[in-house]
Amino acid sequence: MSVNFGWWNKRPEVGKFQVKVEVHGGNIKWKMHQGHHTPWQPYSPDDEDRERLMYEADKRIPRRLITQKQYDEIKRLSLNEGPGTRSGGRSSLPGPTNDD
Repeated sequence: MSVNFGWWNKRPEVGKFQVKVEVHGGNIKWKMHQGHHTPWQPYSPDDEDRERLMYEADKRIPRRLITQKQYDEIKRLSLNEGPGTRSGGRSSLPGPTNDD
């Protein structure tokens, strides 16, 4: 699953900036930049940004751009703190062995 979201924010202390959220393989990355010629930087979202992400995801379900399973994963990942964290993950239980 690879889904990208983006929007513009405006804050008095920072000014206008673009927010980009990348969801891929159980990871979520929040990035921001303030102009066309500035690099993308890690971004720590606040509650308003998390609500906006869910609003954007809600709009994509009826248009079948994401599935309900993807929506649930985005909702789970959006609750994590920081600009990008690994969450969930697969079990690290050892596989079968051939002990003769």
